[in-house]
Amino acid sequence: MLNRFRLKNFKGWQDTKSIKMSPITLFFGVNSSGKSSIGQFLMMLRQTIEWPDRKAVFYPGGKNSVVQLGSYQEMVFHRDINNKIEFEYIWDLSKTFKFQDPITNKDFSGKSISFAGLVSTNTSDQNVPVVDKLDYKVYKEDGKESLAIGMERDSQSKSNYKVNVDHYPLKRQQGRVWYPGPPVRFYGFPDEVVAYHQNADFVQELNLAHEKFFRSVFYLGPLRTKTERLYHWPGFEPESVGYSGENTIAAILSARNRKIGLGYKRHTQPFEKIIAQKLKEMELIEEFKVNPISDQRQEYEVKVRTKGSQDFVDLPDVGFGVSQVLPVLVQIFYAPANSIIIMEQPEIHLHPRAQAALADVFIDAINSKENNQNRNIQLIVETHSEHFLRRLQRRIAQTKGENSISHEKISAYNAEFTTTSARLAPLEIDMFGMVRNWPKNFFGDEIGDITAQGKEAMKKKISMRNQPE
Repeated sequence: MLNRFRLKNFKGWQDTKSIKMSPITLFFGVNSSGKSSIGQFLMMLRQTIEWPDRKAVFYPGGKNSVVQLGSYQEMVFHRDINNKIEFEYIWDLSKTFKFQDPITNKDFSGKSISFAGLVSTNTSDQNVPVVDKLDYKVYKEDGKESLAIGMERDSQSKSNYKVNVDHYPLKRQQGRVWYPGPPVRFYGFPDEVVAYHQNADFVQELNLAHEKFFRSVFYLGPLRTKTERLYHWPGFEPESVGYSGENTIAAILSARNRKIGLGYKRHTQPFEKIIAQKLKEMELIEEFKVNPISDQRQEYEVKVRTKGSQDFVDLPDVGFGVSQVLPVLVQIFYAPANSIIIMEQPEIHLHPRAQAALADVFIDAINSKENNQNRNIQLIVETHSEHFLRRLQRRIAQTKGENSISHEKISAYNAEFTTTSARLAPLEIDMFGMVRNWPKNFFGDEIGDITAQGKEAMKKKISMRNQPE
């Protein structure tokens, strides 16, 4: 789970400041306020890790990438190549990171890792980013620092780096002094660091831990793919529902043997039944099922029965909101344990009542269990929905109940653009669900509109009385 995140000099952000990330983390804000850029940056780091070119510091994306950010100059703050992109984050590990120093036999371990990176441009090619500095810190279960290690570019050289380390007696091999080459992508220690030292093998484990962390990050965009009358599924198991929900039905079919529990003293249920149940609780449908066309074909149809109807119809024949929210529901319960799911506007095309109910579904997702283990899902959500937030406030205020939630499990931020930079303000939600610092006109000027409507109505009544009969 991602605990903290900070980003400097990226797109509209000069500095986001430190962002506390919770199991449910919400970003609000007007259009073009910069809130989407945070998720875009995280997804760029993920696609960089998956990109085969180990020398590429960032992979900004291509035709089929989830994000396409262009050159370094296009993504850096104010498009000023003299600015350096700086970022840092800390995440919890699902398994303890541990190793033994082969020289001292001392054990080192940690339950969380922080990473900080500093990226600028190559002086010979201003569109080619280079890593100026990277730093790792490993923290014990009590929060104390176990060790710190990083790389820093030699200011007198374009490609020579030195290794810095704290709390660990790094010992170099005998022989001549030489510098390791550039890091692998934005985060990785090159093989030379291991070769140059007698006891640096553990840095490869740090590289792997970082890669594993970003492979647990998934993204679902704001516009989901249109529904079909028939779905082809040859039996593969997709990694996720896809960036646009294109693998939603395949995910449902491949998860049919999975059973999910929705929290304390709630029975586990088959995956497909969970999805159908949530759609019903949101008052979108009455029944939902996925059927094979025949035993000889690898094609399936999705049948839905809506409220008040006795007949099942194909998915394209029901409201657009169902097709848009179905990938959301499937993704949050389909993702493997310890996943981080970034979503933009999960509430799009939903009635206000269904938007509110979606908040309850998200609470179920972060409380869910599988194989008697907490799934430990984290949801990072960009939303415009007042009804979604209001339902969360209500659930925080509850003292008990299936959908009650602690205010400590929710973080919310409002993004706005000032004259010089985007600014992120945390919403202070207390244990009673109250927001102590509502931004002005956060969800529009509701009181102003009601007052103005009353005044205009009075004017119209007076005008109508004064009209000659």
